[in-house]
Amino acid sequence: MRVLFLTNIPAPYRVDFFNELGKLCKLTVLFERRSATDRNKEWISDEAINFKPVFLEGIKVGHDSSFCPSVLQWLQKDRFDIFVIGGYSTPTGMLAIEYLRLRRIPFFLNVDGGFIKDDKPIVHAIKKHFIGSATWWLSTGNETNRYLEHYGAKKDRIFIYPFTLIRSSELCPGIADEYEKVSLRQKLGISGDRVVLSVGQFIHRKGFDILIKAWKSIPQNITLLIVGGGPDEKKLFSLISEEGLVNVRLIGFKKKDELRDYYRAADLFVLPTREDIWGLVINEAMACGLPIISTNKCIAALELVKDGENGFIVPVEDENALVDKVSYIFSDEELLYNMANKSLERVKAYTIENMAQVHYNLFVKLENVIY
Repeated sequence: MRVLFLTNIPAPYRVDFFNELGKLCKLTVLFERRSATDRNKEWISDEAINFKPVFLEGIKVGHDSSFCPSVLQWLQKDRFDIFVIGGYSTPTGMLAIEYLRLRRIPFFLNVDGGFIKDDKPIVHAIKKHFIGSATWWLSTGNETNRYLEHYGAKKDRIFIYPFTLIRSSELCPGIADEYEKVSLRQKLGISGDRVVLSVGQFIHRKGFDILIKAWKSIPQNITLLIVGGGPDEKKLFSLISEEGLVNVRLIGFKKKDELRDYYRAADLFVLPTREDIWGLVINEAMACGLPIISTNKCIAALELVKDGENGFIVPVEDENALVDKVSYIFSDEELLYNMANKSLERVKAYTIENMAQVHYNLFVKLENVIY
């Protein structure tokens, strides 16, 4: 089976997925750009092993997209059996969607997530046109389904897949015991009786300022680590200083294999995001056996966190709610242990291997419909 997949940049989790999917079919991936301007250069991956990568020439637009008219030469029905457009909001994605629609070539639209907003009529119409033009839709879960349907997707043609960056070999067999945690904390230079971890770019959208402000109401023996690096680093350092916090540390960018030690050393993961259309750090944290606290503006949390079972969902920008839930989880050792185990259990199906297999099975099923 010949599959064409259009996406913007070679993000590591995408490349891992493409390499896995490429074991099942003859996969060609069109990239709009080689990198994003707002990402650490080490974050990008170019390890194309089981698929053919094609980097389109075009005019750069924004942080991570381009306008690449050359995409049209690839959108020929006789060249591929399956077409997947990985997003509708880049100029190249829009051009590809319009071309496939006008040529009546069936295609999948892959959407990581999205929140329904009070759009202006013209914005709503544009979204509805491009989202609604697909033949089928690939969705990350129920919240994304609602988003797609709102913008014109047909309910019976939406298919859910497990969105992840975790390989099956990276799923921890169990939660870290006290000996492992102590050893890792010594290795990483982490102090404190309890450790809370947060991971993401140091940008306003991630809500780390809210988390830091909340920490002034958290006991000093509970250490907060925020890992990621980014443009707001100085602002966050200043805020920590202003609040007089001695139990908050900012740590720069870490690669996936380095991050694993931080996850395993922690007791709890918190993502205070103002908006994440998925939030793959939730997958990573759960795969390492951590309870989760995140906001109602994080799709990964809404899909993977069952309130009160493996963590909690709190309102966005609510410092008091963050303090309450952190304190509540740490007040009960058995609760902490049970939540950690339930995170591991809930994330088991979210592996790169399963993600690729679900895509392939769907392609096989619908290829007969196309032809």
